[in-house]
Amino acid sequence: MSAILARMLRFSFLGALVISPLIAAGAAEAQSVRLLGDFRDWSAYATSDDAGQICFALSKPTQTDPQPDNYGQAYLYLTHRPAQGIRDEFNLVAGYQFGPDTAAVLSVSGHNYQLFTENDAAWLENATESGDLASQIRAGSTLQVDGTSDQGIKIKQVFSLSGATAASRAIDAACG
Repeated sequence: MSAILARMLRFSFLGALVISPLIAAGAAEAQSVRLLGDFRDWSAYATSDDAGQICFALSKPTQTDPQPDNYGQAYLYLTHRPAQGIRDEFNLVAGYQFGPDTAAVLSVSGHNYQLFTENDAAWLENATESGDLASQIRAGSTLQVDGTSDQGIKIKQVFSLSGATAASRAIDAACG
């Protein structure tokens, strides 16, 4: 993996932007990203950078309604970076540009979480909710993200949580 790619993986949204195309395209650089397993609608991976090991579980939306113009690949991530004390960091790459200064809402198992957005990515507004959100993801059946595109269109994305528990266990084991 190049030094530039390794530095980029330190940041969730940059890591997501870099890793997603590599996984999808099967590029030579992706050889350092190791598949831990596919678990129904989720997959788990491990890699490392200068700061240490990174493990992440990801899933694609099962529904995007309406599908905006120029819709690209979308992924939901839970990431562990043990060397940095980060566990269950949530990140969404929506596949569309969020409107400037718009928030998004994640709903799972009757719980709502506020997300802040930038470009095509979203993160938990309150990072201390990461562990609770990860628990809700493991216990739930679907997760929904409601956002607003840069064209002012309300977009709903639905993610299946089938396999999330197994994917979460795989990243726990690899990045304990």
